[in-house]
Amino acid sequence: MKLKRAAIAVIIGLFVYLSLYSWNLKSGQLDRLAGVTGLEVVKWVLWPGEWVHDQSVAFWDRYIYLVGLKQLNDQLSSQNDLMRLEIMKLRERAAEAERYQRLLGVDPVENWKTDGARVIAHRMGPSAALDSIILGKGSVSGVKADTPVVTPLGVVGRVVEPGLSASKAMLISDLNSRISVRGQTHRSTGLLVGSGDGETLSVKYMKLNAPVSEGEILVTSGLADIFPSGLPIAKVVSVERSDISLFLKVVAVPLVDMENTEEVLLLYRQLPANSIGNSTGNSTGSLTAAAGE
Repeated sequence: MKLKRAAIAVIIGLFVYLSLYSWNLKSGQLDRLAGVTGLEVVKWVLWPGEWVHDQSVAFWDRYIYLVGLKQLNDQLSSQNDLMRLEIMKLRERAAEAERYQRLLGVDPVENWKTDGARVIAHRMGPSAALDSIILGKGSVSGVKADTPVVTPLGVVGRVVEPGLSASKAMLISDLNSRISVRGQTHRSTGLLVGSGDGETLSVKYMKLNAPVSEGEILVTSGLADIFPSGLPIAKVVSVERSDISLFLKVVAVPLVDMENTEEVLLLYRQLPANSIGNSTGNSTGSLTAAAGE
């Protein structure tokens, strides 16, 4: 039975094949169909490979592009850092030039000459002896003990230890600092005393009935013959009167930011021109008289 079915199927298959073959010889439709279907088969066989190739090439191009972009980004970032550093340097130079300009703009004090100096170190600390700054000029530049140290804003202190090329200056906030002052408005006198680093200043020995007000600027009186008179030094922040004291309790603050001061002016006393002329004339007369004798 099975053999019979197989034979029938073979016969039918041969019949269909021969029929299609004969039809194809006459019309050629099967050849054209085979050509079209073959192309489609070739397309779908080759398409995955082409897709992989295209994706690989695109990935490689993107990789090369990203590598170049990263290198360019690193280069631009480096240039940006250099430009920022240069801008910072230029800003620092501009600030330094502005500070020097303010120093040069200080009006000269009569019979005193000025000389600039750089602050090279701050020796701050709880001890009064350390409440000072180190200046980059010493006795070689003419710095002596008690040379006043000022800025365009006011008095900083005075030199206490001049070296050859550097000097130590005691700040007005030092516990050992004592400066004679007077009010710029009411002209009341007192003694400005330091209280240590970061502390306020005290004005001692200002009489109980002395006129003084909060916000008044204190200036040097020149009585101790160390500082020229009229230099601003501190501002009054509080005034208290007591029934058990003969003096006012006056608290002041420095006009100069000691911690952020980078350049200062040193004041040197000068003899007036007429005094020099008189002393020269007297010396010349003495020498003439001695020669005549």
